[in-house]
Amino acid sequence: MNFSSTDQYIVSPQLQLAVNAAVVLQKPLLLKGEPGTGKTRLAEELAASLQAPLLRWQIKSTSKAQQGLYEYDAVSRLRDSQLGSDKVHDISNYIKPGKLWQAFTQDQRPVLLIDEIDKADIEFPNDLLHELDQMEFHVYETGEQIKAQQRPIVIITSNNEKELPDAFLRRCFFHYIQFPDADTLAQIVQVHFPNIKQRLLDKALTAFFNLRDVANLKKKPSTSELLDWLKLLLVENIAPHQLEGSAASLPLLGALLKNEQDTQLVEKLAFLSRRRD
Repeated sequence: MNFSSTDQYIVSPQLQLAVNAAVVLQKPLLLKGEPGTGKTRLAEELAASLQAPLLRWQIKSTSKAQQGLYEYDAVSRLRDSQLGSDKVHDISNYIKPGKLWQAFTQDQRPVLLIDEIDKADIEFPNDLLHELDQMEFHVYETGEQIKAQQRPIVIITSNNEKELPDAFLRRCFFHYIQFPDADTLAQIVQVHFPNIKQRLLDKALTAFFNLRDVANLKKKPSTSELLDWLKLLLVENIAPHQLEGSAASLPLLGALLKNEQDTQLVEKLAFLSRRRD
């Protein structure tokens, strides 16, 4: 396999190498990077390029590793038992396969996305060590041993909300997605807006990077927020000259800054700059 950029997704040479290396080593690819840098989108594009099934396990603060294997619905079985249902004689009727089980039993090699693993409890990654390493697990209620028919390509994303255990990290191939430089970002924009005028693009990128360079921002605007902003600029027919001046005067700034602390900081810096002038 040699994954590379697609018509809809620009891949840096470093990320391309990381994807291919993880596949060769048959290890999960752990992706970190700022929110909005395309970690989730990578799994989607990889699955599309391989014409492979994509199974997405969205991790929440309440997620448990067991849910990725299977869930046993004891309550439904008890209720059916009270109602005299014949279903109760087959316990497999109450076993719901999770995303790992589904990935292990696919006819075609799938892409399994474990998205935002750092949102879960600190023990969550450790609880998946054996299953991701050996690609098999035991179903205690039925006595089955579920083993992967073919090893899925596993993509794991993290926004660095908490540190992941060393034992888990050792089993992954790690890649940090650096924020794109201006040239790469221009390519990404042109994929989404092929008819954008060059002067508007140049002015928008200059303003965007100037905003990202503001010190002490709580959340720097990301690639996805740039794309949202550009879409609004095009819909509102904003002229390139309207993107000149201070960051606080940018039109539709709410598409780029997502909290009041950052908005107030930018406005304060613009005010101090005017006073100095």
